[in-house]
Amino acid sequence: MPSLAQVLRSRSPLSCQVALLVAEMAREAFQQDQLVQSGVIPRLVSIIRQYPENDPLVNVCLLALCNLADMDSAREALAEQGVAEVLTFQLKRAPDAERRHVILEILGALGESDTLKLQFAESGVPEALSEMIRSLQGGSDPHDLCSIKIASNLIVSLLLGDESMQKCFGEGSGVVYQDVLSWLQSSNTQLQLSGALAIANFARNDSNCVKMLDLGVVPHILTLLEQHVDEGDVSVQHAGLSALRNLAIPATNKVRMLEDGVTERIKSLLRSDMPPVQFKLLGTLRMMVDGHEEAALVLGRDAVLLARVMEWCEAKDHAGVRGESSRLLAALIRHSRSAEVVHAVAKADGVRHLISMATSEHVIMQNEALVSLAIASAIDIESMKEAFRDSELLTMLKEMLEDPVGAIEVKFSALGLICSLANSSVMKEELHSVNMKESLSKLTEHSNSKLASQAISILASLGDSS
Repeated sequence: MPSLAQVLRSRSPLSCQVALLVAEMAREAFQQDQLVQSGVIPRLVSIIRQYPENDPLVNVCLLALCNLADMDSAREALAEQGVAEVLTFQLKRAPDAERRHVILEILGALGESDTLKLQFAESGVPEALSEMIRSLQGGSDPHDLCSIKIASNLIVSLLLGDESMQKCFGEGSGVVYQDVLSWLQSSNTQLQLSGALAIANFARNDSNCVKMLDLGVVPHILTLLEQHVDEGDVSVQHAGLSALRNLAIPATNKVRMLEDGVTERIKSLLRSDMPPVQFKLLGTLRMMVDGHEEAALVLGRDAVLLARVMEWCEAKDHAGVRGESSRLLAALIRHSRSAEVVHAVAKADGVRHLISMATSEHVIMQNEALVSLAIASAIDIESMKEAFRDSELLTMLKEMLEDPVGAIEVKFSALGLICSLANSSVMKEELHSVNMKESLSKLTEHSNSKLASQAISILASLGDSS
């Protein structure tokens, strides 16, 4: 090893053959660490720096780096060498697809490191990748298409670093962001996918989301989604919906997206029979109504949407779709607090799905269901009581209160629903008939004083202050 390193240090005519030998040796796992420890990384980078135009020499050095780039110790050594700048230069002058692929493979392996992600962003790697994609677009050569796929995937992964993502965004005027927008409108499915994933990554903070809406990104995503509704690409739809969901997180964006007719256009995706798309669509709609009364009102009164959501509540083979459907129903009631929405959900036979959701193994879903049922009961108990009786809701609530290992927050939510029912003369009688007072009395001794206090208060309203 020291002998080989020495030859590489000297400007020997043997450098090319030695570098090739090192490249071959670097394929062997049990030799790789020795190579890194003996200082081969700085020498390889130095040779590429010294002889950037010497293609045979550059080639073998890159092959050697490619074989070592998966090792943590090699990545650390490469970060110290400022390798990003060297690789960017070589990518721009790569004479063929083979050289491009070796460089892209090195970049992909090194991009796993947060330190190198930032170094790449500062050295213009994403811009170089973007430029390469631009130069190859429109052709049909399989090697070029492969380069486009690797490079666009690599840009998406570099955007996972917060600092590198912000640098590429450049307040919406960054070259990479502008190119990503053009990918959404490309006929290349791979670029469409990477474009949607990249937008989802850019939309990881509120200020970027607001800026992107200002710059008109949403219509491009909607057009892309509409292209893939029938017999389309599931992964593109999934990525597009992820982007829309992230963009809908800031409250101001929800209002604007509603005004721009996003909910109307997004509903075309209800035709999809692909569970991953259904799952993501439901999550996106739920984000649209989160904290936004008007959006919840618009969607909650839509009979076509509710009918489709009911079908998905019955999705036997996909628990995720079932869960998201019920969560959307609960969100429509919780955020609209509207009699029209309660009536529409009840008419569509949605109440039984909310009751079923209240017994979920996930505490967050139990709470969402119980809170929505309490709100619905307070608004329109007449629409609810039949479903409550059919599902034996009161017995279920009694069990929740008495469950020795039940979560405190679930007991609180159950008490909220019982309180709402206690205000109805019809349901008050039924609460007496299942002896709910007995369960409430036990809770008055609970170690959680707020829970005990709530139980005492409901007992009083049931006509028994003991």
